[in-house]
Amino acid sequence: MRKLVVAIVLTVFAATAGVRQNYPSHPITVVVALPAGGAVDALARALAEPMRIALGQPVVIENMSGAGGTLSIARVVRSAPDGYTIGMGTLGQYVVSAAVYTLPFDVLVDLTPVALLPSVPYWMVARKSLPPNTLQELVTYLKANPDKISATSVGTASLARFCGMFFQKQTSTSLQFVPYRGGAAALQDLVGGQIDLSCDLAANSLSQLRDGNIKAYAVMSKTRWFAAPEVPTADEAGVPGLYISTWHGFWAPKGTPEAIVAKLNGAALAAMADPTVGQRIADLGMDLPPRELQAPAAFAAFHKTEVEKWFPIVKAAGIKAE
Repeated sequence: MRKLVVAIVLTVFAATAGVRQNYPSHPITVVVALPAGGAVDALARALAEPMRIALGQPVVIENMSGAGGTLSIARVVRSAPDGYTIGMGTLGQYVVSAAVYTLPFDVLVDLTPVALLPSVPYWMVARKSLPPNTLQELVTYLKANPDKISATSVGTASLARFCGMFFQKQTSTSLQFVPYRGGAAALQDLVGGQIDLSCDLAANSLSQLRDGNIKAYAVMSKTRWFAAPEVPTADEAGVPGLYISTWHGFWAPKGTPEAIVAKLNGAALAAMADPTVGQRIADLGMDLPPRELQAPAAFAAFHKTEVEKWFPIVKAAGIKAE
């Protein structure tokens, strides 16, 4: 009996090893947590072709939005852990939406981080006539005028909505938030002077800054943003610790073999290193991930840190899914 059990175990192990060694043997589906046509979809499609070359199989993009992107995450969670279905999304879906919506899974337990992808920082911008000219001056001004300065609040579960709340928390200030359904309308009112402040995705408002229609106090990243190097970081501007970026990532279902995760990670890194893809990433206003966060284990630790950072902020805001 014992010999039979050992034989079965060895047979299963050999079969599993064979599957891993032959991976991939058919197309891989990337489930993108946002609709087609946006920057996230553009990034996915830019990576797909060089990943196909690295993996030797087609990489098919499937867009699946809904419920703040959590429907796409659920699809990945329910998929077989064989490397043929992986998810792609951002901090917005894989952290913020996961805190807003009641989900039948845990994003830290039921997913396997594969690769951290490029990111875009947020920055604090204002109507050009707002008196403060530096970030420190802004904080002083806000403390002298509590609840009198208006700020945009975009969407239900978007990072843009919680960016201002995080700024409030970190600076011990108080803003009067004005709700907007989308970022375009919020930016239009900022340019028009109807709203005072916006914690905005930098790529979203860069053209308005270049045209002199708004002012930027600081970019919320550890290094200056290559697309607007004249704008200081929050650290440089004297208000340290304001780090907010929309980062992107690949995830596989829980239990995906390490060898397959490593192969997918290698394909993603090779794609980002491709000069043509690198230019496309730069055109999207995105920064490549730091080298120290490129391995799956490092990305997993980073994802956990982001969940621990944002979940309390989202929960404290009392935001309910619509």
